[in-house]
Amino acid sequence: GKFKFEQAKQARLAKKKQHVIHLKEVKYRPGIDDHDFDTKTRHARRFLEEGNKVKVTLMFRGRQIAHPELGKAVVERVSQELADLAKVESAPTMEGKSMTMILAPK
Repeated sequence: GKFKFEQAKQARLAKKKQHVIHLKEVKYRPGIDDHDFDTKTRHARRFLEEGNKVKVTLMFRGRQIAHPELGKAVVERVSQELADLAKVESAPTMEGKSMTMILAPK
């Protein structure tokens, strides 16, 4: 009985110290303004510093879908801004009307 109790106690302590990596999402638009871009990128930076992965989603609406290169530029800009503490885990891909990219902490 004492052995089982000690094992359970060790397991509880190990569980308390572990960090679960979550996938956080930050959504952008192709025509995003500089201040909004900086704010969202700051949130993404905070998520990465906490040790979480960040899913960058770029949403297209209406005729914006005809110019995916504008969206690609925004996504590339995000990866450049966060290059010091994140690496691109999955490259930008189109999924319907949105473009997604996953960044993982270094």
